[in-house]
Amino acid sequence: MLLDRECMVSLTDQILPLVGVALGAVMSFLVSSLNERTRWRRQQSVRWDEHRLTAYAEYAHAVKELAARYQMMAAARGLVSGPMPLEPTPEVLADIGELESRRSALSETLGLLGDTEANTASKMLDHCLWRLECLARGVATEVEQNWDEAYQEFRDARSRYVERARASLGVSGVVARDVAWPAAWRPVTRSSSPQ
Repeated sequence: MLLDRECMVSLTDQILPLVGVALGAVMSFLVSSLNERTRWRRQQSVRWDEHRLTAYAEYAHAVKELAARYQMMAAARGLVSGPMPLEPTPEVLADIGELESRRSALSETLGLLGDTEANTASKMLDHCLWRLECLARGVATEVEQNWDEAYQEFRDARSRYVERARASLGVSGVVARDVAWPAAWRPVTRSSSPQ
């Protein structure tokens, strides 16, 4: 019986270290796998965030470029003052057509990469942009609207889009709008100029 007990102790002394080594190997494998999976997910997230940032920014730039052209065309029709008037010549309209095609293609990329909130905001921004186009070209619509109201709606829609895009990218904070110019930079009007 003493011999059996010594065999059991000897066998236990041999098995326990083997179990410890096996358990350590399994734990090491699990921790390494978890770390590798976390690292891969982080890399994928960064990779897609870069593409999303590019899509959001290029789309916003294309929309802004079109809005500027429509504002210049509106100035040519006397709907707004300020920007250099741009007559809707065939060349100008062809250029605007190319810009619209680019905006449309960027919108498709945005649809693939953007989140639901940013994509919804981009569609509203498209509608406001097309409203500016109708006014700039003199296309009649069911509801009359002046340029200033339509342009303010466009600016509000653009701000909502930027906010949603920033939230999608995890960028915190608020983008300031309508920051007053320093007094020294404001244009002097004729009535207030020194005599």
